[in-house]
Amino acid sequence: MNYKIALIRGDGIGPEIIDSTCQMLDKTGQIYGFTFEYRDVLAGGRAIDECGVPLPEGALDICLQSDSVLLGAVGGPKWDNLPGHLRPERALLGVRKGMELFANLRPARLMPMLKDASPLRSEIAAKGFDIMIVRELTGGIYFGKSGRYDSPDGETAFDTETYSVNEIRRIGKVAFETARKRRKLVTSIDKANVLESSRLWRETIHELAAEYPDVELRDMLVDNAAMQLVLNPAQFDVIVTSNIFGDILSDEASQLTGSIGLLPSASLGATTRGLYEPIHGSAPDIAGQNLANPIATVLSAAMMLRLSFGLTEAADAIETAVDEVLAAGLRTKDIARGGPHIGSDAMTRALLDQLR
Repeated sequence: MNYKIALIRGDGIGPEIIDSTCQMLDKTGQIYGFTFEYRDVLAGGRAIDECGVPLPEGALDICLQSDSVLLGAVGGPKWDNLPGHLRPERALLGVRKGMELFANLRPARLMPMLKDASPLRSEIAAKGFDIMIVRELTGGIYFGKSGRYDSPDGETAFDTETYSVNEIRRIGKVAFETARKRRKLVTSIDKANVLESSRLWRETIHELAAEYPDVELRDMLVDNAAMQLVLNPAQFDVIVTSNIFGDILSDEASQLTGSIGLLPSASLGATTRGLYEPIHGSAPDIAGQNLANPIATVLSAAMMLRLSFGLTEAADAIETAVDEVLAAGLRTKDIARGGPHIGSDAMTRALLDQLR
C-alpha cells in the first residue's frame, strides 16, 4: 500500500518535528510493507510571509487529495498583531472546515516513567490516568454569530454559543464508539445548570446513550470537571464536550501528564481522512536549535496509522518505541526537569533504533 500524506510543516519547530516523524513513518513502512508519498502544503505564518494569506489557494486541495494530513505547528509572536482573518491559526481553521473535521481526539496519559514530572501530588500521580478527550470541533461559540456594537456602556462585543441536535449526536457517537474500545465509560461535560445549549447537549447525549447500553454515561458540569481532573483524573475514561470546554479541559489535562511535548491529537470527520498534529505550539524560541521534542508528532503519526489507515500493528510499534526510549531515561530538555537531556536529532535516532 502507498499512502499520500499532506505535510503542513508550518512555523517554528514545525519543520523539525515533521522531518523526525517522516523518518519514523518511512522506517515503519519498511518494516511492515507500505510506503508514503509526501506532499508539502504551505500554510500558517510562512504562508503569510510568502503569499500574504495563511491558507493560499490550492493548499486545501492538496489536503483533500491526500489520505491524511500531518501538521507540525503554526503561529508565533511574529504574526500576533495581524487582523484575525490573517492570523496563522486561520489556516488550521480553514483546513478543518474544508476537510469537514468535526471531532478532535486528544489522549492524555500519564506514563509511569514520567509521573515525577506531573504537577499532581505524588499520591494522585501514582495512580496514573489514561483519558481520551473527544472535543466537538466545528460548532459552538467559536463558529457562532459574533460582532460588536455601540451601547450606552461603550463598545460591546458578543459571541454566540449554538449547537444543533445533529452536531451533538455525531460527536456523541464518536465518544461512545471510542469508549467501546476502552473502559466503556463516557463522561459528558456541559454547563446545563446555566446554558440552554448545554441543556440540549445533555438531552441529546442521554437519548444517544440508549443506543449504547454497554457504555456507562455520566454527566458533569464543566467547573466541577476542571476540579476533578486535578483531584482524581483516574476516574475518567472518555470525555466528550463542546468546542470551547474541550479546548480548555484538554489543555489542562495535557499539563497533568508532565509535558505537552508528548501529546498527540487527531481531528476526524465522516471519512477516514484526518488531520493529525501535536497539541503543543510552534515554540519559535527554540526553533533550529536541536531542542524540539518530536515525540508528540511521532505519536500523532501513530494515531494516523491506527485511525485512518487501520494499521494497528504498525501504530503499536511506534508507541512501544516511544515508551521504551522514555523508560530508558532518555529525555529532551522540555521533559528533563533540569537533568541530563539530549537533542531532537538524538531523540529521533533513539526512537528509530527502538522501532521494530
